[in-house]
This record gives sequence, structure tokens and C-alpha cells, in this order.
Amino acid sequence: MALIVVMEDDAGTRTLIASVLKKEGHEVFTAEDGAQGLALVESRHPDLIISDIQMPEMNGFDMLAAVRRNTALAGIPVILLTSLQERVHMRIGMTTGADDYITKPFRPGELREAVTAQLRKRDMQATLQDMAVDAAVRTALDSQTEQLAKLYERRLAKALSERWPTGDGSAADEKFAEASVLFVDIPNYAAVSEKLSSQELAELVKRFYGSAGDTVYLFGARHMQFIGEGLLAVFVDATDTRSVSHGLRAARAALGLADAARGIRQYLASQYPGRNLPRFEVNVALHNGPVTLARLQDPLHDAAAQILPVGDAVTTTMLLQKQAHQLGWSIAASVSTLRGITGAVQIDRRALVSLPGRSAALDAVELVALAL
Repeated sequence: MALIVVMEDDAGTRTLIASVLKKEGHEVFTAEDGAQGLALVESRHPDLIISDIQMPEMNGFDMLAAVRRNTALAGIPVILLTSLQERVHMRIGMTTGADDYITKPFRPGELREAVTAQLRKRDMQATLQDMAVDAAVRTALDSQTEQLAKLYERRLAKALSERWPTGDGSAADEKFAEASVLFVDIPNYAAVSEKLSSQELAELVKRFYGSAGDTVYLFGARHMQFIGEGLLAVFVDATDTRSVSHGLRAARAALGLADAARGIRQYLASQYPGRNLPRFEVNVALHNGPVTLARLQDPLHDAAAQILPVGDAVTTTMLLQKQAHQLGWSIAASVSTLRGITGAVQIDRRALVSLPGRSAALDAVELVALAL
């Protein structure tokens, strides 16, 4: 609805006009003379002005002239009120900038129709103006599209040629002929998240993966990163862990993660009793083989390089973790990993595990504890 300023020195007429307009949903401000009305117009910037002609202090013609002289107000439509005996005023008003007139006495329907017509005209003018501006902008953009595209292509090619690393591009990669890979995931994460609020789920994830990260780094992981709801860690031989092989450190980390999952189950039972939450579980997989920590650098930005563990050992470990969940094993380790830590750990079941996309099954065992 619109904001309308009404100027009328007759109290009865002023009240009638305001009542009719308010019933239509408009916001109405009234004034007893032209001077008060002009002040309202200057402060409120209304959508429409309705003004009597004969008023004290400042008449309707003087008010209209003042509005039209003000560039900020000049576009506001004005309806003048005149009596049947003042026909000459109608002619003067229309030639001095009024948009319409109503003769007194008038019916409420006449007032509503006149107001509606002026507001529609105002909206149509605004729409046409916007369309004209939009058309001008589209024309300007269309004329520049090809130039902008060519400019962008030149700049992109220049940036790539200046910033893309030359030569082999792998000097920053770390290659390990033998490494142990650990991958842990929460198989029923979706079921748990369905039962918890976002804040409760955030607290759960921070508790588990905070503990998981501490466990992995405690046992000397060379690299760790999150993949979805899972955690991938790479263990290699290092000078500060020479006395313990990377395979045994990875196995200890896996057992620590299983213990952390038991701690989370206790936390959920005490924190949310009676919520009937799904059982919190994790499945961990261990495998070994060559691994490269590839350094990925964005050639167009100065963001820190990202490290991506790659190699068949990484892929096999992640596939094995999915199968561990199907087997019901908390920790699954390939037999090749077990050979490097024989006598240091306890195992339970053993199986040939089919891995999706692989032609040969993987010989794997269930790791349950450290050897006594």
C-alpha cells in the first residue's frame, strides 16, 4: 500500500478522506494547511499528495509549485480538490502540474478511483523506467561480452604460464617405498546423525575425532587427513621412531581407535539415556605398500598446498575398511601387514576378502589386541 499526505483545512472533509484511504490500507498523514502539508511531504516523501486549493498560510497552487521545483519531490503525483463553483481552479491546477482533480462534494468511490489511477500510473512509470534501464544495461553488456571474454582468456593464460610449476613438478612429493595405511570410518554415521541435533552431533564428532587425531599422532603418523566422516593416516619409518616399525605403530593406533569408540558409546549412554540411539561403532582397516604424499598447489592462488596420499595401498585400505564392516570386524588388517608385526599382536578370524573392482581377493585377519 501507499503513503499519502492529505492537505485540507476543513476538518470534516479531512477526516473523511483519511478514513476512506485508511480502509484501503494506505498510510495517511494529514495537514490543516499547505505549509504544514509541504513540511510533511519534505520529511515523508509520500507516494501521493491530495490537496485542497483554498487553504490558509499556503494555498494548493503554491504548495504544488514548491513540490515541482524540488527535484527530489517533483515526481510525486498530486490530486487537487476543488468545488463546483471553482471550475477555473481545475484549469489552473492542471496547467501548473497537477495530475488529477476531484470536485467537492465527492463520493468515497470517486476518491478511491482517482487514488488508484494515480498509484497505478506511478507504478507503470517506475516499471517502464526500470525496463529502459535494464535494456540499456543489457545492450552495453552484450556489446562488451566478446571483449571481456577475450581479456579473461588472455589473463588466465598469462597467470597459468607464470605460476604453473615447470619441470617434473614432483620434486615436492614424498615417496615411500613402504608405508602402513590406516583408515577408520563410522559406518552408521547417518543413523546416529538422524537421532541427534546438529549441536549434539558436532559435540560427538569433535569428541571422537579429537581423540582419534591424538591417538594417530601419538603413534607417529607421518600424515593424517579427513575424508568425509573417515580419517586416513599414513605411517612410515622415521628417525624418532626407529625402535618401533611403522606397521606396529599403525596397529597400536587402530587398537586405540577401537578403545575410543568404546568410550564414545559410554558417553552417549550417560549423556542421552532413554534416547534409544543406534550403537556407535567404528571399523578400521590396515594395509601396507608404496605410498606417495603428492603435494597439490593451486596455480592461480596463494593458498597452502594440499597433501594427497596416493597409491594402491591407500585405495586397498579404504576398500578393506568397507568390507570389515560387512564382516563385523572392528579392525581388519591385511596379512601382508600382519607379517611385519607377527608376535606383537593377537588376531582372531581370517578370511579371503573380496574387494569391489578387484579381480583377486585380499587375505585379511581380524586384529583384536596386542600380544601379552
